[in-house]
Amino acid sequence: MIKFGPSGNCESFYAEGFSHTEESAAFVKNRGLDCFEYSFGRGVRMTEEKAASIGAAFEKENVEISAHAPYFINFANPDDEMAEKSYGYVLDTAKALQRMGGKRVVFHPAAQGKASREEAVALTEDRLKILRDYIYLNEMQDMIFCPETMGKLAQIGTIEEVVRFCKVDAIFTPCVDFGHVNARERGSLNTVADYKSRLEYMIAELGFERMRHFHVHFSKIMYGAKGEIKHLTFEDNEYGPEFMPLAVALKELGLEPFIVSESAGTQAEDALEMKKIYLSL
Repeated sequence: MIKFGPSGNCESFYAEGFSHTEESAAFVKNRGLDCFEYSFGRGVRMTEEKAASIGAAFEKENVEISAHAPYFINFANPDDEMAEKSYGYVLDTAKALQRMGGKRVVFHPAAQGKASREEAVALTEDRLKILRDYIYLNEMQDMIFCPETMGKLAQIGTIEEVVRFCKVDAIFTPCVDFGHVNARERGSLNTVADYKSRLEYMIAELGFERMRHFHVHFSKIMYGAKGEIKHLTFEDNEYGPEFMPLAVALKELGLEPFIVSESAGTQAEDALEMKKIYLSL
């Protein structure tokens, strides 16, 4: 089934006196939400005991947990030693998430740097083949690894590039951040047809079963000439995208993704708003 939830803890979580991730499980469940994404954005620093404690709390509430790998992953880095660190960041995230009882690892693919676009994309693709081998060597092939579409023009991660990366192996499933897509394409997502054209392309390339439960990040995002500037909340009326057309597209195509709100401080509230919109259809 389709799932909705926040990325990390929102402002209201702390305002209500909560502070520990274990408490996030009941916080999310009590708001009628279904999932939660833990961010290791600044590094994977969590003891086995803490991960097990978090996992027990989420299992008790029947809330599914995913994880975002460190933001500084870059599989297009020309330095092989730095690439090795990127493999480690993904694998360390997966190990921690396993202890928390989750299966979905989201990661940023790469930055273009000084290379040509095709050189950077090809190098990223080659490195993801090596990552695939590490995943199988560590017997993590039952997990789902999600390269994410990115919001800045200098980042590797268009929809087409992410699809190309996912063709490396069935362990890879797209994380489509529709706010990022809208930002890098300067406001391209407005209608049901806008969303359906992208989703139908991915279904055609990767197959319906792979896309049926793909991963989604959603928020409104301010953008400029170089793409993404900053995440906003659903209260913003200047920048998109809007969720309703995506909800209609998902219903019409029979897709049931894991939808994570990345709004700025109102993640849980905006995740619930998305769920209400979807259920109203």
